[in-house]
Amino acid sequence: MLNTAKKWIVESDWLAAHLEAPDLVVFDGSWHLPTTGRDPKAEYQDAHIPGALFFDIDDLSDEKSALPHMLPSTVKFASRMKKMGVGDGMRIVVYDTEGLFSAARVWWTFRAMGHEDVAVLNGGLRKWKAEERPLDDGPPRKRPECHYTPLMNASLIRDMDDIKQVLERRSAQIVDARPPGRFVGSEPEPRPGLRCGHLPGARNVPSQSLLNSDGTLKSQSELAKIFADAGIDTSMPVITTCGSGVTASMLSLALAVLGQTDAAVYDGSWAEWGGDNGLPIETGPAA
Repeated sequence: MLNTAKKWIVESDWLAAHLEAPDLVVFDGSWHLPTTGRDPKAEYQDAHIPGALFFDIDDLSDEKSALPHMLPSTVKFASRMKKMGVGDGMRIVVYDTEGLFSAARVWWTFRAMGHEDVAVLNGGLRKWKAEERPLDDGPPRKRPECHYTPLMNASLIRDMDDIKQVLERRSAQIVDARPPGRFVGSEPEPRPGLRCGHLPGARNVPSQSLLNSDGTLKSQSELAKIFADAGIDTSMPVITTCGSGVTASMLSLALAVLGQTDAAVYDGSWAEWGGDNGLPIETGPAA
């Protein structure tokens, strides 16, 4: 992959060689849909990359919001990073158990907080285990507290009002990461009480279409074709969305790999827009 990919994606051999670097912090950012019944924190305790900390997407969120795992305040984020021993100027690498899934949400969260030196481990813990690399269990080792300065990057975040304006002005392309059945409205949402369909004018790039069978990200040429086939011009403004802002971040990561580093995430996503709130929706294939 070209330099734009190397900035945002790291390979397992690179991480293995740099695990002891004093300025490197590794996070297990695993998260699973509520319907799976899996406990990512318990799985982390059973096996994680040596020295990795656990990033709890549901806990490190806006506790005042009724929506799932919304972006936390800068104050809360800075406080947690300080206590975890993550400071300014540190290199962050995030992985998850699936290969490449929720790690992208953590990647986007750090970027939204102004931390640009962050990358995702290609293939995640799945590939790490397949290569029989070392693992730790139990709680993480204690790191000394560090000063952390968040600088909110509002250009990477969109809310409901922003989406309303985009729809009115047609000022950005909207791309939805949900599976085709949920996008067209033929399959129910995993969260109860949500309508079926998608944002008016949105295009569909299912997040899983971005990945190889081993959970690694597809090549830049393959990614470019996927977005082009969906009718997305990656040189123009893009907003990503999904069910609750997790797989939308996968789209934003893939777009960053292609050089479109400003693809914003609609944080509330369908968990917000799909509620019975009178907001316009469409069903069927993208027009």
